[in-house]
Amino acid sequence: MNIGTVQEGKTIAIISYITFIGTIIAYIMNQNKKNSFASFHIRQAVGIALLGVAISILRNYISLGIVGSILSIGVMVLSIIGIISAVQGEEKRIPLLGDQFQEWFKSIG
Repeated sequence: MNIGTVQEGKTIAIISYITFIGTIIAYIMNQNKKNSFASFHIRQAVGIALLGVAISILRNYISLGIVGSILSIGVMVLSIIGIISAVQGEEKRIPLLGDQFQEWFKSIG
């Protein structure tokens, strides 16, 4: 990937990981000038956010105990991995679900 593309999209990529609102803001910011680096990270962030929502819903309706806490911490760790990847200018997919997120949300970006 071109260094200019990474530098142009880095801010948007980082914003995309800061809560679901940040993901929406990053998506809107990326609509004017489509940046492939930012789009990659927006797709990853959307997947992480939806995973977090799904786990929260499960925790509200099913008593998951310590497993629910571990899953929530896992989502936070995935977000941190994504932010670090964006800051370093890498298109590194998050473990386990990164490939699926890119495929499922390919229309985003």
